[in-house]
Amino acid sequence: MRFDELGLAPELLRAVSDQGYETPTPIQAQAIPVVLAGRDLMGGSQTGTGKTAAFSLPLLQRILPLASSSPSPARHPVRVLMLAPTRELAIQVYESVKLYSKYIPIRSSCVFGGVDIKPQLDEVQRGVEILVATPGRLLDLVEHRCLNFNQVQTLVLDEADRMLDMGFIPDVTRIIQLLPPQRQNLLFSATFSEDIRKLADKMLSSPVLVEVTQRNTISETIAHRIHPVAAGAKRALLTHLLESPELDQALVFTGTKIETRRLARELQRAGISADSIHGDKTQKERLKALDAFKSGETRVLVATDVAARGLDIDDLPHVINYELPRTPEDYIHRIGRTGRAGRHGTAISLVSPDEFQYLESIEKLIKRKIERLVVPGFDPIEDFSAPSTEKRRGSRAPAKSPRRQAPPKTRESRAKADAPAKGGFDFSKPYEYVEPASSFLAPAAEVKPKENPPRPRRPVAVLLGGLGRTEDRRQKTED
Repeated sequence: MRFDELGLAPELLRAVSDQGYETPTPIQAQAIPVVLAGRDLMGGSQTGTGKTAAFSLPLLQRILPLASSSPSPARHPVRVLMLAPTRELAIQVYESVKLYSKYIPIRSSCVFGGVDIKPQLDEVQRGVEILVATPGRLLDLVEHRCLNFNQVQTLVLDEADRMLDMGFIPDVTRIIQLLPPQRQNLLFSATFSEDIRKLADKMLSSPVLVEVTQRNTISETIAHRIHPVAAGAKRALLTHLLESPELDQALVFTGTKIETRRLARELQRAGISADSIHGDKTQKERLKALDAFKSGETRVLVATDVAARGLDIDDLPHVINYELPRTPEDYIHRIGRTGRAGRHGTAISLVSPDEFQYLESIEKLIKRKIERLVVPGFDPIEDFSAPSTEKRRGSRAPAKSPRRQAPPKTRESRAKADAPAKGGFDFSKPYEYVEPASSFLAPAAEVKPKENPPRPRRPVAVLLGGLGRTEDRRQKTED
């Protein structure tokens, strides 16, 4: 099948041809007709198979009759809303929409957090038909009352599983309540968990499931290998591998932002052109690091899972897992940065013995055993052939070293121990108070407290059994 057989407009086919594409990918061939028909859709496809074009092209085709070259904002209302979990993924989707719509008068914009909101406010107020946004920044714009969703025809949730993992579902639910009830809904993701399917049941109306590959599958064009190594030798091994001319460019994944910064600095000190990308960096800094990596100016880009989600880098040859992800599905997302669109790539993982449990989960998910290759000079200290929590059969626990016993006491040692210490103090006897010899340390003379004179008794009232004031006056008269 060719793109010109899918019923797309000549302007869109021209834009696709400019990118060098002639034959649609499986997800595109199945999803484009469904979206053109106005049906709700769940699209599952592994990363790098062209799912962005699978919903961008048909949605542009659907709103093409409403396109207008008028400068009036009223002629350019929001008709398609696309939500992405990260800034990088939102930018990637926006750039694809921009490429495919360059020959038609349809405006598009991308809004995300981490930057000044004022330029985004100005651009949105000028009118856009397609708005790509992250959930948080979109709600910020809603609070500024600069958006009108009355004419939204289609809602797209890209990387819906990552939205669920990052806790964006409450924000998405709030956004959905602002949209017209009658609309088209599309959910696209590299993987679909059971939670995502439950979410889809609530949002979609009789959706068509397009899943060209089984869930949690990986591309066959990616070669996997593992280098067992001690945890403390990972940095040295990574530097050793990057010094090889075979690793001309690599995307390195770590587990935390702190480790991302540290590892990038260590590589720079070793003379390797490296930079980092993580959530603590501003959007300007992240884009600068990403552009330098894409252009080849930077050889190594160290990133976290969240920051690297949505990175679209052509011909990326190598992905290195400096630390294995705690969730096996994240391994699929990581290595999906390489081996895209039928190209070959390599996924390298540096695994320490304490990460064996995560490796087992990954191999169980992808249903394959990954090759182990020990680099000479970086042998792991512990046994790597079995899980660290499982005792090997036939192995014995190491013998405990005998405790040191104290030498037996003799009469001389006992006498020496019982001898009084210097100064005449005998520690073997109970403590006895000794009166100090110095006069100035003598206790002060005891001072007796003054005795207060007894107070006279007050007369008791008659009602309480006393004589009261009458008896008091009688005593005074007698005196």
